[in-house]
Amino acid sequence: MNRDASPILAGGAPPPTAHAALSPHPGAGAFAQASGLPTADYAPNTPAAYAPGSAKTAAVEVHDLTVAYDVKPVLWDVDFALPTGKLIAVVGPNGAGKSTLLKAILGLVPTISGWAEVLGKPVKEQRLRIGYVPQRESVDWDFPTDVLDVVMMGLYGELGWFRRPGRAHRERALTALRQVGMADFHDRQISRLSGGQQQRVFLARALVQNADVYFMDEPFAGVDAVTERTIAELLRQLQRAGRTVVCVHHDLQTVPEYFDWVVMLNLRLVAAGPVERVFTAQNLHAAYGGRMQVLTQAAEAALRGNGDKD
Repeated sequence: MNRDASPILAGGAPPPTAHAALSPHPGAGAFAQASGLPTADYAPNTPAAYAPGSAKTAAVEVHDLTVAYDVKPVLWDVDFALPTGKLIAVVGPNGAGKSTLLKAILGLVPTISGWAEVLGKPVKEQRLRIGYVPQRESVDWDFPTDVLDVVMMGLYGELGWFRRPGRAHRERALTALRQVGMADFHDRQISRLSGGQQQRVFLARALVQNADVYFMDEPFAGVDAVTERTIAELLRQLQRAGRTVVCVHHDLQTVPEYFDWVVMLNLRLVAAGPVERVFTAQNLHAAYGGRMQVLTQAAEAALRGNGDKD
């Protein structure tokens, strides 16, 4: 058993005690000096209607969010607001703080300062409206349980720990498995699944919650082409149903195809907004530096995507 991996999480939302709405920490300025963190501002590109503090309720709002491990900053003074009903990619180089951002919003890692809200309230008040799909590698897939049980774990926030799921709950779980093409595997041990199948099961577990906002940490990572198409179509279905999906994503070339909003990170926020406005060579260079091959491929993808939309 991998002791570094988490067991199968009992529900897609954070635990009831977790939250990300924290008061500003008076030592944040001293931390910046001690860490040698540069203070140059990045220019967020968030439309005014969804700027932090605007009157319109955002799906996700983050203000002055700072996270560090020991004295090493991982996120610094991040501000943005994301609209409802969008497919949103979180992109940036390795170590940019993408996964940490999701965990900080959900209250799964401690923060130095700042706060985050989902649908206008702290996460601890919205946990039944949130679905979370962690990285597949963070889960111990040798945990002795089958596919259907994993999906029904997504209902624990609704059922509580002591109420047993009934026939209607089982049918909801099977429906979610049908949506991801895994109903025929409902009684299979999760250790006997391929990587792509495991990812589909975790997506089904999030779907069964019927959440309003989904956070997904690299749902496309390490999957085959069939699973990638399945996930992409699932995201579109969620959007058509009015849901908001925030995904950590690593493949820049598919950003214009799969998403309509993007958040660019590299320790600080580089930009956040619609793909056609934010996914530019200038912002990519600010996020990724001199990695010209990556930038060229991403810029070409952006141009193709914008051309298709026109």
